[in-house]
Formats: sequence, structure tokens, C-alpha cells
Amino acid sequence: MKVVIIGGGPAGMLAAISSAKNGNSVTILEKMNMCGKKLLITGKGRCNITSSLDMSEFIKNIPGNGRFLYSAFNNFTNQDIIDILQKHGVKVKNERGNRVFPLSDKSNDVLNALLEELENLKVQIKTNTEVTKILIDGNKVIGLKYKNKEAVGVAPMSVQENEIKADKIILATGGRSYSSTGSTGDGYKMAMELGHTITKIKPSLVPLVAKEKELCVSLQGLSLRNVQIKLINNENKKIIYEDFGEMLFTHFGVSGPTILSSSAHLLRVKNIENLLKQDKIILSIDLKPALSEEKLDARVLKDFEEFKNKQFKNSLDNLLPKKMIEPIIELSKINPDKKVNEISKTERIKFVHLLKNFTVTIKDFRDINEAIITAGGINIKEINSSTMESKIIKGLYFAGEIIDVDAYTGGFNLQIAYSTGFTAGMN
Repeated sequence: MKVVIIGGGPAGMLAAISSAKNGNSVTILEKMNMCGKKLLITGKGRCNITSSLDMSEFIKNIPGNGRFLYSAFNNFTNQDIIDILQKHGVKVKNERGNRVFPLSDKSNDVLNALLEELENLKVQIKTNTEVTKILIDGNKVIGLKYKNKEAVGVAPMSVQENEIKADKIILATGGRSYSSTGSTGDGYKMAMELGHTITKIKPSLVPLVAKEKELCVSLQGLSLRNVQIKLINNENKKIIYEDFGEMLFTHFGVSGPTILSSSAHLLRVKNIENLLKQDKIILSIDLKPALSEEKLDARVLKDFEEFKNKQFKNSLDNLLPKKMIEPIIELSKINPDKKVNEISKTERIKFVHLLKNFTVTIKDFRDINEAIITAGGINIKEINSSTMESKIIKGLYFAGEIIDVDAYTGGFNLQIAYSTGFTAGMN
């Protein structure tokens, strides 16, 4: 059987591996000059391969249609991807938050292992090849049209279209995030032409823009570890999301692992655009989550006793990162030149409360090009979850980020790509 896979990312490569293992003649068509460009930049270039959590825990980490993935996760697990990589000499390690990385910290090693596996299985890979149309006869795929972009010096309009016959086609073109790696959303267009519906495309795992720009600029580059964050809808005082871990201040607002994961929840809040416009979304940061307000007050009192003859601005080095001292003093409204022993109990209590509730107002999401993944995609109601086959067009399958599924950070999104790809390929 001739199987053609559109897209050479993790989903496409795993689809090719499982399809070739089933004895099919498999070709990957990739519009970039190489496969796996986006894989190379995951995990800040180290590649967060997967999570070491038990597979039964994965669904809890997928706010975007997690239940759809039960069959796919049964077909191909986190151990299965590790086994493929170890077969090609890639050793792995576990890091904080159950994140699995290559021991070498090089995403290139992961990509090379997958490419070696494809070569061993005699999968044909055509790069610089852009698919323009999926061909059908009635409601069944018969092939596709593509352009080869390698013709140097030839005007794009004059590049010849070619046709290729196929018994099965797997669409694994990715979402819309990181368009420089080839994820430009062209797969959505192809699917729509065949009658599929696309749910609204939004950035997910994306940094957030804060209203207090000056404050964030003054804290730019400061990474806070072991803090508790809460995203609160100030209209109904409900907590949208809470997390513990690391975050980062940027010139536009906030980023870092806890913030990226929070964005996956924020985008699902009803009327979120209006709430953001009305300054109703508050990020509250507990800078000292290990201490209750009472215990933190006792700690501050101890510091104040030690530095009682110092000015307030010179008494906080043991308590806060240097970059935070000036902004915190400003927000506390305590005179920075005031002697510590002159600070009233009321001022101190307010200061302690500020350390437990440092807030910024969230105004927006950053652009989809800064998002790690895309939320939205091919409507899951139109896909058979056991096989990844289209319910509309026979012989058409979907894999990876093009499907309307998305997860938190921590290797879950890559596992979705492997598992849906493998499932599509085996069927």
C-alpha cells in the first residue's frame, strides 16, 4: 500500500515509522529543507522528549480534548518513544516536573535517532516539497498535488505542479505557532477544502502581556523560582488556574513554565477577550509560598530587628532578589529612607501581605508566533479516535498539532504528536 505523509515533524515521522513497520511503501513530503525543524527548538533546544508520568496521568495534563487521546496513548506510550531513541544510542534523563530529556541535552540527537529509524525502514523523504491539494474520488483519497521548491532561480509561480498517487494520506502539518519552522496552517486549508471544520485557532502555552508595563520592564529578566501563582477572574473572584514553580518577567509582561501552562486555561475562559479588555484578569504571585502570612510576618520582624538602624531600602537583601527591592518598596508606599525601627505595625502587615500577593493585571496573550503550540484545529468529532481516520474522507488521517488537542508544558504535546502519528500510521 502506498502511504504519503504530509509534514515531517514528530507526528509525521512517527506515522512513517509505524506505517513502514506494517509493510507499506511510505513517503514523507516536507515543505522545509529538513524534517523536524520545530523538534530542534523544543525545550530551549534540549528537547523535552516526553513526561515520565504514568500514561494514565497524561489526560489530566491535557486541557484541550484529552479524552480523545485514550486509544492513541494505549497504542504508543512514553516508554515506546524512549525505546526507539535508546535503540539508536540516545540515553535519557529525568528532570524536575517529570520532564524527560536526552542525556546530552541536544535535541539534534533525538532528531537524528528518528531519521536513522526512518532510513532503516526505507522511508522516502522529499524535502522542499509543498503539497498544494489532496485529490479525492468521491469521498476517498487517491493522491495529491505538490510543488518542488528546489528549483533555484525559478519564479515561484512557474514551479511545476506534480501529482503523486496514494492509497492513504496522513496530514501532519502542525499548527500555526513558530511559522518559521514550517507551521503556517496550510494543513487547515487542505482539510477545509475536503469538508472538515476547524475550531478557532488560538495561541496556547504563550507568554502573557501585563498592563503594568513599567513595572515589568524594571523586573525584566528576573526569574522567580518556587513561587505560587494564581490567575484570578476579578469579576467573580474565581481562581482560573494555580501553579507552583518558575516564572519570568519580560519587557512586555510575564513568561516561564507556570505562566505558559496558565495560558492554556486562560484562553478557555468564557468571554476572555472582554475580561482582558476590562482589566478583570489578575495574576497574583506569592513570593514566599512556604510561609503563612503569620510566619512570614515573624520572619520579617526578625529581619527588621537585625537591621533596625538601617534605612528600609537597605534592609531587604536577605528577603528579596535585588531587582525586586525597589519595585516592592514603591508598591508598599513605605518611605525607602525611613529607618526600619520607625516602620509601624500597620505598614509592616501591609508589606507582608504584598509579599504574599504581588499582583499584575493581564491585558493580552502574546502573538501566536511566540506560542509553543496552537489550540484549536481539526474538529475531533470528525476524526475516529481509534484510528485517526477522517469520518468524512476515506483514507485520510490526521496526526499531531493539526488536531484540536493541546496540553501543558512538560513533554505532553510531543507525546500527543508521537501517539497520534503512530496510531494513524498503524491503521
